[in-house]
Amino acid sequence: MTDPSFFDIVLRQRACRDFTDAPVPDGDIERILEAATHAPSGENTQPWVFVVVRDDEVRAQVVALTQRVWSMARDEAMSRLDARLGAEVDTGFQSGFGGAAVLVVVGADTTTGVHPRAVPSSIFPAVQNLLLAANALGYGSALTTLTAAAGDELRAIVDLPDHVIPVAVVPIGRPAKPLGLPRRRPATDTTYRDRFGHPW
Repeated sequence: MTDPSFFDIVLRQRACRDFTDAPVPDGDIERILEAATHAPSGENTQPWVFVVVRDDEVRAQVVALTQRVWSMARDEAMSRLDARLGAEVDTGFQSGFGGAAVLVVVGADTTTGVHPRAVPSSIFPAVQNLLLAANALGYGSALTTLTAAAGDELRAIVDLPDHVIPVAVVPIGRPAKPLGLPRRRPATDTTYRDRFGHPW
């Protein structure tokens, strides 16, 4: 059995950095987070923690922190990025996550027994599920780990306890314009048979 809709969602997944001000109902957020929590995690520790930020004041604080971190990283990042992508990223951060109605702060609960080295591999599958579920419901989203570079400040803004490590922020909302297909190299360009260098 195949499910073309699954592949359609995956193959159309891309970052959204410009949102309308349309609200995102709680029911949709709950469906998105349910999908996130069905991701695999190291030893099934399920260390994910999600703080759904809608409050204007709290959102503004997360945005301001992100913009401050971006201002310190901007020149180096822009020197590496394609000019078009760089402009899109810069505008998204400068405009406060593109004005997304919801910010989801994603953290890792270290009391679950997750090994420190397994935090990324236990959190990012959940984030990927979250992104795909948002896409399936017609929302735009994006993954940024930039704000987590100021983890203590982000923790303070959303009242995370010390044992929860901030890992990412995901804006969610209705895209301000249609999202085109993502630009990707063909899988065959990076896939080998049996040994590296042997073309697939």
